[in-house]
Amino acid sequence: MSVNTLTAPNSIAVSPNQDLHYSIDMLQDEARQLVDQGVVSRQQPIYVLCQYIPAREWVCVECELEKCEYLLRDRIADLLGSQSWDND
Repeated sequence: MSVNTLTAPNSIAVSPNQDLHYSIDMLQDEARQLVDQGVVSRQQPIYVLCQYIPAREWVCVECELEKCEYLLRDRIADLLGSQSWDND
């Protein structure tokens, strides 16, 4: 079984000693891509995203979510906000 993981923000090569910063915008974009690909559902809790983010980076993600007042039990739909349609 293989698990796809998110890449470092802005596709920067990061050394093991360097701290990563995940912005809420970046997390929303990555979550939206996973939803669009059908990998995760908008109804699943945010914590399922940890399967797609390297474990050593998940702490940074949790801090950013907490800073923006998201709970890991909140739905991915809450993180993504309203959805706009191109072809109404």
